[in-house]
Amino acid sequence: MRGVASRAALILALSLTPALAVQPDEVLPDTALETRAREISQKLRCPVCQGENIDESNAPISRDLRLYVRERLVEGDSNDQVIDAVADRFGEFVLFEPRQTGANLILWFAAPLMALIAALTAWGFLRGRNRPAPEVRALDAAERKRLDEIMRS
Repeated sequence: MRGVASRAALILALSLTPALAVQPDEVLPDTALETRAREISQKLRCPVCQGENIDESNAPISRDLRLYVRERLVEGDSNDQVIDAVADRFGEFVLFEPRQTGANLILWFAAPLMALIAALTAWGFLRGRNRPAPEVRALDAAERKRLDEIMRS
């Protein structure tokens, strides 16, 4: 019974950790460089998978990108230089966080602006619901006669 519980705990612990696709032959011997490589890999999108970063993707292009990132770090590039080199090669699509320049400003400001518009619309709608209904007046004799004629035809 004890062995079953420990195996279940191990399986649960392993299932809660992120599945990283980094192969043992990719890991750098310098832990500081490896940590930087992992940080950079978390910021870069897999060109094939599109929803995963290159650190978690098993696609061959992601492996190539992980190796390229590590090569650049070994050559002495800074994190920003490595990210710029990958973005120059594959386009800004590979960046999970687009740069805050030029046309990308639309991406950065569109969501807060839309949220503000939605909040103002909801506020206006809810405020309008609290207004009393307009008074309904009774029909006078001429209107009642005309209504009866319409209903008979």
